[in-house]
Amino acid sequence: MAEPDDDAAALGNDLKGHRGRLRKRLFDGGGEALLDHELIEYLLAIAIPRGDTKALAKALMREFGGIGGVLTADAEALGRVKGMGEISTAAIKIAHAAAIRLLQSQVSDRPVLANWQALLDYLRADMAHHAIERFRVLHLNTKNMLIRDEVMSKGSIDQAAVYVREVIRRAIDLGSASIILVHNHPSGDPSPSRADIEITRTIAEAGKRLGITVHDHIVMGTGGHVSLRAQGLI
Repeated sequence: MAEPDDDAAALGNDLKGHRGRLRKRLFDGGGEALLDHELIEYLLAIAIPRGDTKALAKALMREFGGIGGVLTADAEALGRVKGMGEISTAAIKIAHAAAIRLLQSQVSDRPVLANWQALLDYLRADMAHHAIERFRVLHLNTKNMLIRDEVMSKGSIDQAAVYVREVIRRAIDLGSASIILVHNHPSGDPSPSRADIEITRTIAEAGKRLGITVHDHIVMGTGGHVSLRAQGLI
């Protein structure tokens, strides 16, 4: 029978070999060469070098419904999963923050309306998987460059308070020439509600009187996105 130290050494060698194979696949084929749970597994391995993180990665995927849900889950929710500590939770959150920062830079460097897909990629990564509804406003200058990106309210699983006066006042304060409204549907279905349409039209009308254009209202969900402008709703 193997001594405990021998068991630990065997486990260590097995983990080293497994992670080495994951690393080789990553280097040879890029991120696409790894499955979603393997990306999370290797990320956790950096935080938990002596632990078997495969089972933990799969548990996180089950708990949050996929890699998007894992990366966007808040720290408290991640910490409730057995096996997750502060360091492993921080590893997940820093990976998500880095990804968002990269996508955000691609939006900030060019006129937003000429770089629409980059904007959608950024919003999807940052908003689509959130468990509560968030309402944000993108403020643009006369050249359609992003000057401010702000979350104005956070709500429950199905609504976030939106106040027309606050949206317009903030646009005036920033000197915004135009704005883009965005919110997410935690249900996953991005179909706009009657309230979504009505508040958009009210904000658009209020902005028009002051020379502030509402370019669009985008609803994000795990099932995709809907542009109210493209749907002819504003």
